[in-house]
Amino acid sequence: MSKRKLKVSAIKNGTVIDHIPASNLFKVISILNLDKIRNQITFGTNLESHKLNHKAIIKVSDKFFKDDEINKIALVAPSAKLNIIRDYEVVEKKVVDIPDEVIGIVKCFNPKCITNNEPITTKFTVVSKEEIALKCHYCEKITSEEHLKIV
Repeated sequence: MSKRKLKVSAIKNGTVIDHIPASNLFKVISILNLDKIRNQITFGTNLESHKLNHKAIIKVSDKFFKDDEINKIALVAPSAKLNIIRDYEVVEKKVVDIPDEVIGIVKCFNPKCITNNEPITTKFTVVSKEEIALKCHYCEKITSEEHLKIV
């Protein structure tokens, strides 16, 4: 894509998260707690995409995420790509990978689970990465992709 077609302005240093499904933009913002940081954040949604039809993009100035932070977003944006920017140039590209364990970001769909009735952090083992399926550490119920709710 040529620079003349950019729809969101460039950043000097930071991270660009691209290829987010447009409908999941705010879930990614929530998972990464971007609503709680003071860095400059630029995001766009419903941008044209050959792969996704419509995509979202997030640019975070002066923020470089750890791999475990980024891999959390794979649950809602498995096609996401990261570009690490230094002095306006892409110096590294990363892809997200669904982690083996998910802690504190997904709600157990079982209303009787202790995590829904006591102040306990949720913890899941990923039992399927193709069609997301998470097994609750406490009640052992499986939360499927269609029931996935971000805490």
